[in-house]
Amino acid sequence: MKEFFKELFEYTFHFNEIVVNSLQKIDGTIPEKAVQLINHTINAQEIWNARINEKPYRIDVWGIRPLDTLKEINEINYQNSLKIIDTFDFENKVTYTNTQGKAFSNTVRDMLFHTVNHSTYHRGQIATYCKLENIIPEVTDYIFYKRQQL
Repeated sequence: MKEFFKELFEYTFHFNEIVVNSLQKIDGTIPEKAVQLINHTINAQEIWNARINEKPYRIDVWGIRPLDTLKEINEINYQNSLKIIDTFDFENKVTYTNTQGKAFSNTVRDMLFHTVNHSTYHRGQIATYCKLENIIPEVTDYIFYKRQQL
């Protein structure tokens, strides 16, 4: 299972980077919602990593950082997620508070899966916002990623 999760986070890292690159290459106005959502996606992974590690975090889940900083943050998030996969028992429960201050407890496995699923969901939203502005979005489907590896 750990190898599969490493693959999922490689996929997440790869397409987060592709989306950031594609937004940076837009000739004209970048859709504001797309910028908000890629920031949110990358910020959320940073927060989930911190929660699993039971570390404090200062990042605002909806905070906006310059696009040119997101690739480095994405790389750091990816490396931190891989460390979590390598060192944590997936069945270990972690208690944390959400952004509204409410306490929850989930397994590391569920928190990691949520992180990947959350990223996929928001990349789909980014594609929609780009299409609304007549910008052709990148294909970021998991199966497309797997086909590229063949």
